[in-house]
Amino acid sequence: MNFKMKKLLVLAILVGLVFACKKGNDVLPDIFAGFTRPANFPGPEYDFSRNPVTEAGFELGKRLFYEPRLSRNNTIACGSCHIQSASFTHHGHDVSHGIDDRLGTRNPMPIVNMAWQGEFFWDGGVFDLDLSPVNAITSPVEMDETVPNVIRKLREHPDYPVLFKKAFGTEEITDARMFMALSQFMLMAVSADSKYDKVMRNEDGASFTEAEQKGYMFFKEHCATCHSEPLFTDRSYRNNGIGPNRVNDIGRDSVTLNPQDRYKFKVPSLRNWQYTAPYMHDGRFLTLNRVLEHYRNGMVDSETLDPVFRQPDGTIGIPMTDEEKEHLTAFLQTLNDREFVTNPLFAEPEINGGMLVN
Repeated sequence: MNFKMKKLLVLAILVGLVFACKKGNDVLPDIFAGFTRPANFPGPEYDFSRNPVTEAGFELGKRLFYEPRLSRNNTIACGSCHIQSASFTHHGHDVSHGIDDRLGTRNPMPIVNMAWQGEFFWDGGVFDLDLSPVNAITSPVEMDETVPNVIRKLREHPDYPVLFKKAFGTEEITDARMFMALSQFMLMAVSADSKYDKVMRNEDGASFTEAEQKGYMFFKEHCATCHSEPLFTDRSYRNNGIGPNRVNDIGRDSVTLNPQDRYKFKVPSLRNWQYTAPYMHDGRFLTLNRVLEHYRNGMVDSETLDPVFRQPDGTIGIPMTDEEKEHLTAFLQTLNDREFVTNPLFAEPEINGGMLVN
């Protein structure tokens, strides 16, 4: 092939690529497939019959999730403290940083696999996913806004009546519709493509290494009571012996007013732990190693300490040799789902060149 023919071939390839990009969805696969239950997951807790996930509803929810107008001074969005690359936590912050850089008292929980949750936040104070954004919007240390004022701002924006019509059939903007759209976005945040999942579903010949398998056996014997598969949380509230913090957060007791719930917090999922540091409800531990050392020999005893940590010889904690710790760490690595934290489906939308403007 002579030089001229090579140039013509390269030109033809470039033209073809440009044409493919211009055709968009005619060439590229549609990445929105609706809510799908992973094969190794149980049935969801959320009642989809009252709020089925649609593409228009999801896209509206995504726009709202990254919309700073939900805050008093239009600077803080849900996505400010729930960052996709951190599995929708506030990576690097022990507690949430909200409006005017005000500090909260707890580490933001990840927005992951919400369809399988019936109660929300570290203390379980909210019983409906659709109502969970109210806490952030009205909290003086998060968004410091009122729901009626948010609705007013959305109604005044030129884009939102059209988006609400696409999602719900009319241009009417209400708080119920706003919360349902946000739920649709959060419900789609399903993380189920870690190595662990592929092994459990026998996909692509995936298998555990010897160290991972030994770690899995240790995990099932010593950790699965609280972090049960496949969600890696039993969704209960437990005192895991970390002791009171500087603000004396009493946890579940603040909701139930039951002293037996003092210092109990929701068992978090271990999925995507690599991306969600720091750990615990107040972000006191910066690394997984520090977490495992806490369970080995750092627990604080109290009346409400979970019985699972009391050993027959009177000690508290989880007996673990250095080798067992290495194996457990190897297994826990299989719970990280990089596809989830890089999925463009959940990325912040680009609007007017990336600027959210009036």
